[in-house]
Amino acid sequence: MTVLPNDLTIRTITGPEELELFNRLPYVQNDELADDLAQGRRRPSWMWMALDGDRLLARLSWWCRPQDDAPFLLDLIDVDDSAHDIDRVAVAEELLRTANAALFPDGVPVAQGTPPPEFLRFVPAGWREDESDRRMVEDRVRAVERSGAVPLVERLRYEWFAGYPVPQPGDRLRFRGIESTEDILGLMTRALDGTLDTHDRLDLEEKSAEEVAAANFADEFAHYDTPRSWWRVATLPDGEPVGFVIPARNAYHPIIAYIAVLPEHRGHGYIDDLLAEGTRVLAEEGVPNIRAATDVGNVPMARAFERAGYDTTSAVVNLTWEK
Repeated sequence: MTVLPNDLTIRTITGPEELELFNRLPYVQNDELADDLAQGRRRPSWMWMALDGDRLLARLSWWCRPQDDAPFLLDLIDVDDSAHDIDRVAVAEELLRTANAALFPDGVPVAQGTPPPEFLRFVPAGWREDESDRRMVEDRVRAVERSGAVPLVERLRYEWFAGYPVPQPGDRLRFRGIESTEDILGLMTRALDGTLDTHDRLDLEEKSAEEVAAANFADEFAHYDTPRSWWRVATLPDGEPVGFVIPARNAYHPIIAYIAVLPEHRGHGYIDDLLAEGTRVLAEEGVPNIRAATDVGNVPMARAFERAGYDTTSAVVNLTWEK
């Protein structure tokens, strides 16, 4: 086995015309890449390949949101798992090192001096239990770790499909729409108290709950083009808010974008009512499926998805570079 082929070529794709070559390595996102390029969520200069002649050994790509000017996530690193004549981790590491140096010559992607974009990888939910899945995940994680990244969190992805029973909220709560942006921001701020979400907990180490809620709203929820009339606030019969759920559609799928029970009302099973209401809203719109995700450590939320009839479809491994 050789560590790196003598004639290894590392370069970006020339454009959409090379997507067929780029997609020779299978991955769940391959069908989305053409539209991502067309919509500006990916750029040819962010999509790199490691080639041995015309043999694709490894590839990577960054992704951004419509409002971003720089990569937001490193969400695709692949290596040819059938290549036993090379050190697969070394090839992926060299690809990432070369691409990072070209894209971020000063070591940072934006002027504010933040670390490189977080790494995200969709993996089978039970990847540790299958030898080939475990090797696949570990190869990619090792390559990223060698560039200085550290594990951040693992998440679980869930999906509900049209034709499944639609969960129904009980009769303990009432549901209303949001009254204003300030209304939902206030509830989001309150919900951060005691949150189990890893990203929010890290943000709260440096910012106030008001600042974190405002940033979350501005970065994501403010950009949804689905109606805000779908967003639901749960209250007790006297009007006291208990929690909220944000059903929406992102650039790819209908989703449960955010769901939370306020701290003083946790432990009463209200999460089931909120999830049922969010699912009902989207189901009545005739969506073919609904996607959602939560941290592995957020056991109450994971169990709520299971009770509501959502399938566990995959896991997500996240690594990050420390500031």
